[in-house]
Amino acid sequence: MTTPPEREAAVMVDVRRVVGTGPVTPDRDALAVEEPLEIRIEGEPMAVTMRTPGADLDLVAGFLFTEGVIDGVDDLHALAHVDDPADPRGNTVDCVLAGGVPAARRDRARRELFASSSCGVCGKASIDRIFLTTPALVPMPPPAPELMHALPARLRAAQEVFGHTGGLHAAALFTEDGELSVLREDIGRHNAVDKVIGACLRADVMPARTPILLVSGRAGFEIVQKALMASIPVLASVGAPSSLAVSLARRGGMVLAGFLRNGRYNLYSGSSDLP
Repeated sequence: MTTPPEREAAVMVDVRRVVGTGPVTPDRDALAVEEPLEIRIEGEPMAVTMRTPGADLDLVAGFLFTEGVIDGVDDLHALAHVDDPADPRGNTVDCVLAGGVPAARRDRARRELFASSSCGVCGKASIDRIFLTTPALVPMPPPAPELMHALPARLRAAQEVFGHTGGLHAAALFTEDGELSVLREDIGRHNAVDKVIGACLRADVMPARTPILLVSGRAGFEIVQKALMASIPVLASVGAPSSLAVSLARRGGMVLAGFLRNGRYNLYSGSSDLP
């Protein structure tokens, strides 16, 4: 086991900036890096969490403590990155427990992780299981800027609970004409998206017939993955996407827009002159 060199927490990507109805201009944008970290105990995969690289050993130690696998630092015999040729970026950390730590703690934590995971990624047993096979999308051009600019206000106007609490995320599906089709709120971003997709599933309209998904927060890998699984070709977020979200959207043929607010947004994928 070795400690990999420190990696950047942000990367630069090509984007196309859209301001009002003016010309689309090329630019560069900094994205927070998002990568999966596989947590193993004595070589056996336990869980995967999405994180920005850095302080990985602190993350794993805290994770094991809060999940009840260890009672304190004395329960850790060794903790290090795995020098795995299949994962040269250092996205795996293995932990060797001290003698006397009950195996039942580890087994219980693993069962509870699988039972309670709601983010779409955390709780998978290995990194390979994150990259689920997604259906091929039918490519579509980015929606017109005038339509995109109108969506955040329509989302906000329909957020009934947010208007009272100010503390909920929202996800909504819009038609090609910008008409609101389905909106759901939840304290968790991923839960809100799951509710929207579930509503389509229960209405027997899967793949989703309305092509634009707007989320009130940032667009992480899990959000892009969920949208691809539902065959939604356009994803827009009020906040920022992550590096892994952009990579997956480009691989899946999805139109991905971020920072959709105040009359502007960035196109990260789906434009003919982007990767």
